[in-house]
Amino acid sequence: MVRVQEIPLNQIKRPLPRATDPQKVQDLMESIQALGQQEPIDVLEVDGQYYGFSGCHRYEACQRLGKETVLARVRKAPKSVLKMHLA
Repeated sequence: MVRVQEIPLNQIKRPLPRATDPQKVQDLMESIQALGQQEPIDVLEVDGQYYGFSGCHRYEACQRLGKETVLARVRKAPKSVLKMHLA
């Protein structure tokens, strides 16, 4: 089951390093300021912990805007699914 909710940025672990395009982040910051976050990021919830693997530009834009939360599509998953994402 997938649900969409606001999650505190500081509760999302980002285990894989991602390079972001500074211009894309800047464009998203301007869009989020004007319209709000339109598209949620995707996170896995494993044993009550949140892990983000996509939406790195939106995540960084919200972070740089000083937002405390980010809109996220949350999917509960077992540790085996988390391990597949980390492989």
